Amino acid sequence: MIPVERMRIPERRNWREKVESLGFVFHTVNGEPYWNERVCYRFAPHQIDTIEQATNDLHAMCLAAVEYVLANGRLVQMGIPDDLAPLIFTSWDQDHPTMYGRFDLAYDGQGPPKMLEYNADTPTSLLEAAVVQWQWLEDVCPKADQFNSIHEKLLDAWRWMKGNALHGERLHLASLEDVEDEITVAYMMDVASQAGIDTNRMLIKDIGWDAGRGTFVDLEGGAIRNMFKLYPWEWMAADAFWPNVHACFGAMLWIEPAWKTVLSSKGILPILWELYPGHPLLLEAYFDEPNGMAEHVRKPLFSREGANVTMTSRRGTFETGGDYGGEGHIFQALAPIPSFDGNYPVLGSWIIGDAACGMGIRESRTPITGNESCFVPHFFEE
Repeated sequence: MIPVERMRIPERRNWREKVESLGFVFHTVNGEPYWNERVCYRFAPHQIDTIEQATNDLHAMCLAAVEYVLANGRLVQMGIPDDLAPLIFTSWDQDHPTMYGRFDLAYDGQGPPKMLEYNADTPTSLLEAAVVQWQWLEDVCPKADQFNSIHEKLLDAWRWMKGNALHGERLHLASLEDVEDEITVAYMMDVASQAGIDTNRMLIKDIGWDAGRGTFVDLEGGAIRNMFKLYPWEWMAADAFWPNVHACFGAMLWIEPAWKTVLSSKGILPILWELYPGHPLLLEAYFDEPNGMAEHVRKPLFSREGANVTMTSRRGTFETGGDYGGEGHIFQALAPIPSFDGNYPVLGSWIIGDAACGMGIRESRTPITGNESCFVPHFFEE
């Protein structure tokens, strides 16, 4: 078995203009490249097949885990607020549709991929994975291929939503006032528009409430019946407008659905280990204590971009800062993330609907991927 190969290559002379033409302005952070095309990763076709199959298998396991959690009263253990539980049960029982999710995997090309976590509710790095690295491939490696049908699968998924799930014709899309989140929402709006959907993009803070009509409204007073929100459900449950979410829940379609909260909690990791002990795609994981694991990672039940993580290894302990952890933590075995000259890649493998369809790679100088870790393109060939 051959390992994954990290290659140094010359960047395109006009790469900034190229990526900005795609709407990707988040290519440099604090003077350092977030989009890094001075290197790339090369895979063999069988390795891509392995990643795709692993992603589909993990997705099926996660859906089974949601059913298990709800049937066995495990939501509180996973740090999920009590007020959110009725919406989770309703959205699961009524099969509210999901659009997308991203598994983060450790993989060196030789052993099986290992699931680090599942970004099931508010995944980002979407535009760069779906569009920006595809443009790079066409410019730099036109005879090679890439694990990437993300854009096409998103377009198909929005077409399905339009014909089968949306409440009315208009789709609202909202995020915080954050450049990375806004780019993701703008791209999702563009794809939905290509699918023939009437779209309206706004900020979370601009969502209003019309008490007379019992509905959320946009800045023009239009009723919101379908909302793609890049805003976590557990944050919504802590906001002042939460009672209004309950009041109009049946009249609105939320994307992602409330049941995705079960999968966005890191508590799903010990649940999966409980259901599938020793599975080759999983890392050993437990609630509350490391359970004898000498090398492990302590993760908050809810956190993002590698915040508030404590990694314990034979070389010592490493911690990241942040504001998460109040709901509790889980312990997961230290992942075998490969090191390429001190660079640690994590594969973000995308699920659109119910099928794996592509990946993006985030690379860090530490084994913990943070919000300034670089995005690096990939290709595969014989």
